[in-house]
Amino acid sequence: VQLRASGGGLVQAGDSLRLACAASGRGFNGYATGWFRQAPGKGREFVGVISWNAIYSYYADAVKGRFSISRDNAKNLVYLEMNNLKPEDTAVYYCAAKNWDRNYAAGYRYWGQGTQVTVSS
Repeated sequence: VQLRASGGGLVQAGDSLRLACAASGRGFNGYATGWFRQAPGKGREFVGVISWNAIYSYYADAVKGRFSISRDNAKNLVYLEMNNLKPEDTAVYYCAAKNWDRNYAAGYRYWGQGTQVTVSS
């Protein structure tokens, strides 16, 4: 499975942005897909995850209520909708995939390259 995140850019605080994770290869639709981010000088941070069938989704407290994840398995796409963006959301955002389990923030097998999101105040 190969993943590619896209949709990043420069926005102002309060704006919205939608990132997309495009997958190629067999089996992607059977995997949970997570989003992570890494800000300059900081470690990688879990943002959220969606189950393979989109029934379950979980989010980090820092983004809960502002971000949402959805997926279109027919198109091999997973989206990260980000609303009310804040300067502290500035980071490189990555998508990743794995078999579903309750360890939402770890154990991802497949990773995509990141896309930069910059939020100005």
